[in-house]
Amino acid sequence: MTNISLTIDGQEVKARLGMTVLEAAKEANIYIPTLCYHHALAPYGGCRLCLVEIEKMRGLPPACTTPATDGMVVKTNTPQLQQFRQGVLELILTEHPHDCLLCWRRERCQPFDICLRSVDVTERCVTCPKNRRCELQQVVDYIGIQAMTLPPTFKKLPVHREDPFFDRDYNLCILCGRCVRVCQEVRGAGAIAFTYRGSQALVGTAFDRPLTNAGCQFCGACVDACPTGALMERRVKWQLPPDREVLTTCPYCGVGCQLELRLRDNRIIEVLPNIENEVNRGQACVKGRFGIQEFVHHPDRLKTPLVHKDGSFMDTTWDTALDIVANKLAKYGKDEVAVISSAKNTNEDNYIAQKFTRAVLGTNSIDHCARL
Repeated sequence: MTNISLTIDGQEVKARLGMTVLEAAKEANIYIPTLCYHHALAPYGGCRLCLVEIEKMRGLPPACTTPATDGMVVKTNTPQLQQFRQGVLELILTEHPHDCLLCWRRERCQPFDICLRSVDVTERCVTCPKNRRCELQQVVDYIGIQAMTLPPTFKKLPVHREDPFFDRDYNLCILCGRCVRVCQEVRGAGAIAFTYRGSQALVGTAFDRPLTNAGCQFCGACVDACPTGALMERRVKWQLPPDREVLTTCPYCGVGCQLELRLRDNRIIEVLPNIENEVNRGQACVKGRFGIQEFVHHPDRLKTPLVHKDGSFMDTTWDTALDIVANKLAKYGKDEVAVISSAKNTNEDNYIAQKFTRAVLGTNSIDHCARL
C-alpha cells in the first residue's frame, strides 16, 4: 500500500494513501477535536470542530473530509482555529447542560456539594453516567471555552425508559447525528432519525413510538456511537469503572465476533464489540452486546460437569467426565454412534467436532442444532 508523508503541527507524519487528514493525525496521536466523526461512518463534516489550516489551500477545510496528500503542511491549533472552534462549540453547548463544563471546580466537585452556580444535581457532570468518558468534556477542555455569550435552551424532555437495555435522555443530545447514521448506514435498521427541523430538531422515532415498535434491533450500535450521556446502557449506568478488560470471542454463535469484556472484581459489568476484529468491526447483535452478563453470572449456571449417580446429578471433574464418556463410546460400533454439536460453538470447534466424529469414531453421522 502506497505511503505518503505530510507535516502536521511541525511533526512529520506517515500515512496511507486514501486516509483523511484526521485519520493521519489520529494515527500519529495528534488530537484534533471532533464530535460528528466515528470510525465506522463515512466522513461527514457536520460539527465543523475539526477545521484545520493547510498551506496553499483556501479557507479552513474540515480534517475529517480532506484527503491527506504527500507533502501537505497542516496546522491544527492556531489562534484563528481556536477562535472559530469556540464559536461553533458555544452553539453546540446552548442545547446541552454546560455550567459544569465551564466551571474550574469540576474536577474536584462531588455530587452533593453546594454548587456556587446553582446547577441542579440532575444537570451536573459529576452525576452524569458518562462523566470523564464524555467526548464533549474532552473537546471543551481542549478548546478552552471560558464563558457563554448565547442564552441556553432547556429542552425539558422526558427520559425514555420504556425500552429494554438502554435509556434515551435527549436533554443531553448534541445532534451530532452519529446514532442516526450508524443505525441507517451500518446496521441498515433505520429505527431512528432526525425528527423536525431547525431549532426544533430532535433524534427520535417515527410518531415518537417506542423502539420496540420502530424496527430497532437493540444491537447497541447507537449507544456505542453516542459521544455524550444521551444514550446509556441501563445495567452499567451507575457502575464503578472497570479495573481490567479481557478480549474474548462471543459464545452465542459460530460467526466469531470478538468482544471486549470490562470487568470489576472479576465480574463482567459491560460488553463492547471489538473495533479491530475483521469479523464484526465494532458491531454485535443484541445477544452479544447485552446478553453475556446475565448467563455468565446466573446463579443456576453449570460450572462443573455432572454425572448421574444414585438417581441424581453430582459434580465431578473434567477428567472423570471425559473418562466416563470415552469408556461408554468404546462399547459402541461406528454405526451406533451419532454426534450433535452446537451452533454456539466457534467454527473451529465445530471443525474439530466433525474431525473427531469422522477420524476417531469412524462415522459421518454428525450434525449441529439449529442456529440460535
